[in-house]
Parts: sequence; structure tokens; C-alpha cells
Amino acid sequence: MLMLRSFLAGVLAVLALPLAAQEAEAPAPSLQEYETVDVVLETTMGAITVALETERAPITAGNFLRYVDEGRFDGTVFYRAMHLDWEPQPNGLIQGGTQWDPDRVLPGIPHEPTTQTGLSHTRGALSMAMGEPGTANGDFSIMVQDQTGMDADPEAEDPVWQNGYAVFGYVTDGMEVVEAIHAAPLDPDKGEGWMKGQMLAEPVKILTARRAE
Repeated sequence: MLMLRSFLAGVLAVLALPLAAQEAEAPAPSLQEYETVDVVLETTMGAITVALETERAPITAGNFLRYVDEGRFDGTVFYRAMHLDWEPQPNGLIQGGTQWDPDRVLPGIPHEPTTQTGLSHTRGALSMAMGEPGTANGDFSIMVQDQTGMDADPEAEDPVWQNGYAVFGYVTDGMEVVEAIHAAPLDPDKGEGWMKGQMLAEPVKILTARRAE
């Protein structure tokens, strides 16, 4: 759970930034089309379809696909919803995955920063949880709104934010399901330290994760 706490602490710190400051760091959008692979996450609250950036983030997207193809996400849950106060609402992110279950996780993967991939933590982005570069494995978050302060910033003093977090795909259908998970009741007693009260009272199960047909 140390890696989980490190990731969540870092996210909380950067999400305290004003939205305008976060948006200033977002890379310019590209008109070029890149290869992607679609995956459907079937949850108890509905389906979420995501396009994995296998061309721009081949290591991270490939890692996610391995979890999908080997059934490692089946039966895992979305367990956390971070809520932010500023507009637009709803705002924050949801987080799910293996929760570092030793029977599910694979070895950590090399970090692909957003400065390398050209991707960004915009609405619907999928981002890997990690403690430090090279430790990401089977937990991920989905942005409910733009959180571009999580992108890599080579000029940051903190090495964590020099590297940022790795975006590897985007929700293409089912953002209403993401928002419904985000709006689900929280348990005021679950979680430790500053995370207390940010965990879902009833985690939302990922029934299956499969490549789209």
C-alpha cells in the first residue's frame, strides 16, 4: 500500500493547483491520427469504452492490454473517488485496478512521461498509478475533468512532477458511467490519513475487461 499512498499523496498535491495553472502546461492538441486499441470495461454500473494509445504510449498501453488479455482486471474494483471543489463540476478522478494484489500484479514498467508521448491528463484520460518511475503496474485512474497539472513538467523542482504520470488512453464512450462512479457514496471512515473519507462505500466491480470486437 506504500505505492498507493505515494501516488495518492502526489495527486492530491498537484490537484490543489488552480485549474488555470494546470491548463497552462497542457501540450498542444495534435491533428494527426494515431493507432489505438479499444477496450470495454464492463462494470456493475455500466460499460466504459477506452481507446488505448498503443502507438504513442506503447509500453504503458501494452501493459494495460496484458492485464486485459490475461483477465487480471476481471473482478477488480473502482475503489476511490477524489472530489475537487472548483468548476466545472463534477470534478476530480476515480481510481481502480488490482490494488497491488500479489496474485494479479505484473512487474513494474518503464515510465512514459507526457513530454515523450504528447498525451495529457484531460477529461477522460487514463493514467497509471505509481510510487516512482518504473513502478506502475495494475492500478489506474480516469480523469473526470482536466487535471493537466499531473503532466510531466521538466522545470519542476520536485522529481515527481518532472516526470509526472503516464497517460495511456482516453474514454471514448461511457463518461456518464465514470461520473456515476465518481458520484457514488463515500465511506467517511474508510481510508487512512488525508485519504480518509475518499474511498467508495461500495466499490464498483469491474466484471470484465476485454478488447472491443
